[in-house]
Amino acid sequence: MEPTPRYLSFMGRGPERIAHWEHWSNPDAATYITGIDFYEQPRSCMQRLNEMYPFVPLAVPATDDPIPRPDQQEDKGYGRWGHALRENWQQDVAYARFKTREEMLRFSPLEQGDFTGWNVVVDGDFSSEEIIYERYRKQYPAEWGDTAPEGSDASVGFYNTMFMWPMLVFGYGNFLDICLEPEFERIMDEFAEINRRVFRAFARLPVNFAICHDDIVTNHGPLCSPEWMHRYVFPRYEEYWGILKAAGIETIFMVDACVDACADDVMACGARGIVSEPTTNYRALAERYDNPFLAGEGDCRVLMRNDPAEIRRMVDSMVETAKMSGGYMMCVGNHIPFNVPGEGIKTYLDLSAEHGYR
Repeated sequence: MEPTPRYLSFMGRGPERIAHWEHWSNPDAATYITGIDFYEQPRSCMQRLNEMYPFVPLAVPATDDPIPRPDQQEDKGYGRWGHALRENWQQDVAYARFKTREEMLRFSPLEQGDFTGWNVVVDGDFSSEEIIYERYRKQYPAEWGDTAPEGSDASVGFYNTMFMWPMLVFGYGNFLDICLEPEFERIMDEFAEINRRVFRAFARLPVNFAICHDDIVTNHGPLCSPEWMHRYVFPRYEEYWGILKAAGIETIFMVDACVDACADDVMACGARGIVSEPTTNYRALAERYDNPFLAGEGDCRVLMRNDPAEIRRMVDSMVETAKMSGGYMMCVGNHIPFNVPGEGIKTYLDLSAEHGYR
């Protein structure tokens, strides 16, 4: 098959038209831009949006079955995400899971095995490689067999690459409270074995890319010391991504916030590139590596202000960075949530349509 723009970008061979990777959760903007009410005709609305901006492929609902508007949904008190209200807050669930510090330090991820219903983002049974493989294999066409079409951007994603497991299981504050204890080494070893199953299963899937997520930093830098990361996290990245590489699968690393301090380690572990947020210095990364995949330089705060001149400056700046790496994709890295005005988003997409070329 003809290589897709996304495939070419992942591989650092980006096409003249700069491809987009947008984190979209804004149904009202879709309605504003297309003139089709997302809640009344969700599939038609998103199909029309993709027709208008084919370089920004967005997810399309399976049907046009109407979706209840947020004010028609029962407010659970956990805020809104896209067209829906949250039914829970993951950290509340995590903090209620263990009664004492000692109980957390006795916890055995391997003994648990099945994390169905645990609200760890990727819930499910991780008790064996085969169970994991069967669950994920269903997502891809049977006729592909064990190999994705050449030039396809077929991918698999995993949220808990290593760092997220203890954060999601114990809760953010609890994790930071126990992560220096000697007993924590066993816990991380057991999470590592669970992920070993995951990545061995992924290596058997018909995909060309794996999107591996771990929020190892904040906007102020790394959460844990370099020594801690080199003990518990980076060696596992190198192992897991090596398993994928041996199967012909490239790794894209996804991380919130500013990854500057950890980028060299992530790339040294075998990542093809990084998708992050606008606090990351993308031009420095583009200069440092050979046509790396990069995405996330766009800033939703600019779109929120809805100043066409400012949005134009942002788009022009993104285009200049794209000229530095064939792997660059335009992306509003800190998301396009439901409260960003449709006018600002339309201006961004229209300017990208006009100027988004290498």
